[in-house]
Amino acid sequence: MVQAIFFDIDGTLVSFKTKSIPAAVKEAIHRIRQKGIKIVISTGRSPFDIKYVEDIEFDGFITANGAFCIDSKGEIIAQQPVSKESLERLGVFIRKKPFPCSFMTNKGNYVNYIDDMMLSLSQLVNIPLPPVKPIAEILEHAIFQIDAFIELNLETELLNHVLTDCIACRWHPYFADFNSANCSKATGMDRFMTYFGMEHGQTMAFGDGGNDISMLKNATIGIAMGNAKDNVKAVADYVTSSVDEDGIINALKHFNVIGIEELT
Repeated sequence: MVQAIFFDIDGTLVSFKTKSIPAAVKEAIHRIRQKGIKIVISTGRSPFDIKYVEDIEFDGFITANGAFCIDSKGEIIAQQPVSKESLERLGVFIRKKPFPCSFMTNKGNYVNYIDDMMLSLSQLVNIPLPPVKPIAEILEHAIFQIDAFIELNLETELLNHVLTDCIACRWHPYFADFNSANCSKATGMDRFMTYFGMEHGQTMAFGDGGNDISMLKNATIGIAMGNAKDNVKAVADYVTSSVDEDGIINALKHFNVIGIEELT
């Protein structure tokens, strides 16, 4: 019996084409919650960038890839910022070898500068770019996630020599998410199952990106969207159709979480 379902946003709940959640999915989530099943957002976005969900009730939000978890009222369930030591090393490194980053802090999101790649991705996910601030000022805040717009070789260098107590993952080839090594979408799931007082073996999760792999592996039923990369599909228990082909609805029907007669 599934008691909690975890949904990624971009490429899962929200189509990159339509930039919206399908009406049928909204209706399904409403019906599922009426059955007492908990519904949790699980995203790489910050809590300040959770769009498209204002008209849907959720029971919690795993944000910043598990580094900042809040309940439906905005109360903090768990938080894990990047260490001060790593941030100090990053400050030194980025002054010598600049590259654009977006920083998720406890006060809001900031960027050190904007380039064409960052602008393009902002348009893709339909999120306004954060304000630009000097790197020294940004690093004074608690930082829960760093989105670095870099190539893979620089990602490796940062992990080996700068952000040494962090992990990195990509859901898009243009940038990498850096978080404390102690958090992931999977640890966020565990936090919420403890918070709900539920058994871990009663979970379902939907995702499509590299940052969803830990979550899909951790769930009792991990479902990859049809538009997911092969490495994401490889860890899933089930591969549904794409976000633009009713992937969530089809999987919910397949596992009898919701019936055809329940959807208007």
